[in-house]
Amino acid sequence: MIEDKELRNLFKIESQERLQHLDDGLLRLEQTPADQGLLEELFREAHSLKGAARMLGLTDIQTMAHQLEDAFGAARKGEAALKSEAVVGMNQTLAAIRGLVLAAIGEGAQPAAAVEPAAPPQGVAPIAPAETPLPEIIPPTPPVSTPPVGSQPAPAAPAGSPAPRSEAFHIETIRVDPKRLDALLSQAGELTVTKIRLAHRVAEIDGLLDECEEWSRGVHSRQFAADAAGAIVQRLEHLQETLNHLRSGAYEDSTRLDYVSGQLESGIRALRLLPMSTLFMLFPRLVHDLAQELHKEVALVIDGEDTVTDKHVLEEIKDPLMHMLRNAIDHGIEPPEQRERAGKSRTGSVWIKASQTHDRVIIEVGDDGRGLDIEAIKSTAVKRGMYREAELAGMTVAQIQSLILVSGFSTTSFITDLSGRGVGLDVVRNNVERLKGTLQIESAPNKGLIIRAQLPVSLATVRVLVAMANGRRFALPAEYVQFSRKVLLREIYTMEGHRTFSFDEQPVSVAWLGELLELPESGHELQALTANPEATAVCVVLGIGEERFGLMVDDVLDELEVMLKPQSRLLKRIRNVSGATILETGEVCVVLNPHDLFRTLCKKPLVGGVAPAAVQVAPAAKKVLLLAEDSITTRTQEKRILESAGYEIVTAVDGMDAYNKLGLRDYAAVVSDINMPNMTGLELAEKIRANKKFAELPIILVTSLSSEADKRRGLEAGANAYISKPEFDQRALLDCLKRLI
Repeated sequence: MIEDKELRNLFKIESQERLQHLDDGLLRLEQTPADQGLLEELFREAHSLKGAARMLGLTDIQTMAHQLEDAFGAARKGEAALKSEAVVGMNQTLAAIRGLVLAAIGEGAQPAAAVEPAAPPQGVAPIAPAETPLPEIIPPTPPVSTPPVGSQPAPAAPAGSPAPRSEAFHIETIRVDPKRLDALLSQAGELTVTKIRLAHRVAEIDGLLDECEEWSRGVHSRQFAADAAGAIVQRLEHLQETLNHLRSGAYEDSTRLDYVSGQLESGIRALRLLPMSTLFMLFPRLVHDLAQELHKEVALVIDGEDTVTDKHVLEEIKDPLMHMLRNAIDHGIEPPEQRERAGKSRTGSVWIKASQTHDRVIIEVGDDGRGLDIEAIKSTAVKRGMYREAELAGMTVAQIQSLILVSGFSTTSFITDLSGRGVGLDVVRNNVERLKGTLQIESAPNKGLIIRAQLPVSLATVRVLVAMANGRRFALPAEYVQFSRKVLLREIYTMEGHRTFSFDEQPVSVAWLGELLELPESGHELQALTANPEATAVCVVLGIGEERFGLMVDDVLDELEVMLKPQSRLLKRIRNVSGATILETGEVCVVLNPHDLFRTLCKKPLVGGVAPAAVQVAPAAKKVLLLAEDSITTRTQEKRILESAGYEIVTAVDGMDAYNKLGLRDYAAVVSDINMPNMTGLELAEKIRANKKFAELPIILVTSLSSEADKRRGLEAGANAYISKPEFDQRALLDCLKRLI
């Protein structure tokens, strides 16, 4: 049995999740044995389970998981056909692993008879090693299949059972009210009528052109010289009457076309609007099962199920809402006995509410638990070198509370699997911001915590303010714009390392938009500051939550409602950019990301170079390492080793998470696994090396892939060192870090 209690609990949670994923995957594999995506997923799950077992010295589990990994690897490479007999053998081996896991976590009784796993068919590596006899295990319980859409949910699993698989939430079909379809069909008919009317206008224009051509021929042949003046006047009157009729008809057609196209656009957009009940129906079972698992009494209140929002918003907000609910139950709601001692009801309340304005949906997740500990947040911020105590003293309560949304911030020694497998509320914030929304926090000690997300009703169109900077047009989402005004350059002063002007006796940090975007020829604004202090510039003031900042631009041109074009995969995450749109002139206009602009402004150095002592932060005593490892057990063990050696560790759950955190701190080195979801360690190393800013950042790969070819691929990707887990020795890792840093 694993002696370390923390590691035992972590391995219990991780192994049960991975075993459930493997169990579900094997059921699907029986139906689609050639599904490459599924084979890759199962290969990764077996690999991670093997790595976690190795770190804890669980040799039998490691060996069996390795054989499963080999079998999945051979199948995905096409080296062996995966037949039903092989899947049966894998299921039996999975049952054997489950029994060994129960024994390792101290929950498994030894049964009377062992279950021998069947060997897979020829061409697939044997799953159970012949030289290692299997220990006695508990026979596997039948796997629970996912019920079809529309069926009643299965009864709750007992506490301690494997966590359900977290599938991506996709809404494949939409139910449409027939009246809506009838209305759209009616508008399509109106569009046809307008098209016919426009064709008639074209015919009238052709007639006018013919008449003008006839006049032109008459002038050249001097026929008009003999005509009476009255005939000329009569022709002109007829021409003027025809033109007036054409103008009136064209105006009417244009008005009708605007109306019909607007009705069609709003009608089609309305088809994508779904009630929040589509998503909220998933949460009662989640709250019930988590409360039972944590031995807490929790009542869930749901309000606003009829609030509608875009289908895409529902799909993207599902995981953040689940994370907030888990966080509320795991960290917010106290155990029943503790609540009684505090004078509260034994049953804690967790609620999720939705409401709507004309263009925004407001979703609120709250609880009546312990709330946020302001002093603990301050202490963590100081410990991590984010702020000094003097700086925290000048912050408002809301600003201090918002620190929990910073990447990697946590006041606990470790974060449980329930509240995100080491992923903090910064992921929730990033997802909300990606949907062009904002996040707010309200909390009072022993009263609870409320996290409020404001999201657009629809993502199809967005209202923007178009501004000119450095001769280019840029669009700013109008919901973030508070006002715009002209500012005398002599009114701008320096405060805490940033340009600032005062509005309503409150300081507002400002920056030239061209300078923030690092546009060429953006230095003329700085010259203007000293050369012509009487000059003025337009300042657009934006607000994000309680924070305000200003962007200095050449001019504000217009406010429009535009269709937002998503970025391509190659430009998926360009700093300061949300997407692009096409203006009426046909010009492509970049739509900027206010959240990124604010972060860029905060990091921008003082005009003239060196920041004053007021904003200089004392260097941290500890060197900071970024650790990327998808196995929570392995990640915790490696984190312990490195922290005991005097390093501060920021953890990431995969390569993508690591790369997103890379620019938020100054790291001395990156330590990464290779086989991870979303982005592998090799891809992470290549991406780091592609960024000139991190060209010299040491990268150490710690992985179970130990062949010479694997090592060569790691070094070619940009790694400075390659440590094989089978030969892992903590001294080797520490010595390697000492040499590289």
